Amino acid sequence: MRLEHLLIFGSVMVVTWFAAIRFWPRMLLSVFKRAVLVKGFGGGPIPVNTLYTQPEASFADPLHAATGGSRLASAGVNRDTLMTLGWLDLSKGPLVLHVPDMAGRYYSVQFTNPSSNTNFAYVGKRTTGTEAGDYFITGPRWTGQVPNGMKQIASPNRSVLVVGRVLVSSDSDLKAAYGLSTQMRLAPQQ
Repeated sequence: MRLEHLLIFGSVMVVTWFAAIRFWPRMLLSVFKRAVLVKGFGGGPIPVNTLYTQPEASFADPLHAATGGSRLASAGVNRDTLMTLGWLDLSKGPLVLHVPDMAGRYYSVQFTNPSSNTNFAYVGKRTTGTEAGDYFITGPRWTGQVPNGMKQIASPNRSVLVVGRVLVSSDSDLKAAYGLSTQMRLAPQQ
């Protein structure tokens, strides 16, 4: 093989490697976004700017409906937390996230910038406590006043992936945890 062929091959490989490093996270999040918006947790699409909590049956067995036995023993990947998902589009204005009083229970709501695959904010037991609260989620160019009683979460991007988790401490706790998960809500600014 001639030297110029090696140089061309090497150059192509370096460019391909840098392109893969740069665009792979975005491609994965694009596929994940499509899966969330089209398939949801298997029960159909999850509309933009809404939160959807996985069904109790999928927590018990992510591949099949519950058939008995310990739900926590067969809970799949997340053996102790119920998942809540949402994809936000802040181009039309801010949204308000409401979380109920978790009464000391562990929970978290993670906000991810899909263009860089980085988490930019958290709401939850470790960061904001477990009392009920309202959080004002704004896009990158938003200007205005944050409503009284709300804390601002400023997004660096108008698209946001939201992943919520609520701890399930035992089989008998699943119903209460599910009830709290479904009380996490998104609404447009009023």
